[in-house]
Amino acid sequence: MPVDEATKMRCNDLSNEIISAAIEVHRHMGPGLLESAYRTCLCHELPLRSISYRFEIPLDVEYKGLLVPQAYRIDIWVENLVLIEIKSVDKLIEVHEAQLLTYLKFTGCWLGLLLNFNVKMMKSGIKRLVM
Repeated sequence: MPVDEATKMRCNDLSNEIISAAIEVHRHMGPGLLESAYRTCLCHELPLRSISYRFEIPLDVEYKGLLVPQAYRIDIWVENLVLIEIKSVDKLIEVHEAQLLTYLKFTGCWLGLLLNFNVKMMKSGIKRLVM
């Protein structure tokens, strides 16, 4: 589905704010916690920046007429525009990016952020993916 320029601009602005919020969480919490801890902290930080979101959203998929209920769960969906997948791993691998790209495909979202908090500097744990 094509995305208009105004939506892309809003997504990019949100992306910058989300990254700033993630850096703030990482600055205070550091590496080594569970993904759920970072998700909780980021979900606390976003409204402090007047950013609305939903979290742990189960989504169904369809396969050749078969409905697969709750086939996956989105960590955080910001303003129905930007998907966030949170990790706390030693190293991001291709399957993590593939997972986020699949979420983008099934939701019709244009932009997603893969955030790995288990890094020394948060900027090295950020991957921005577009559909």
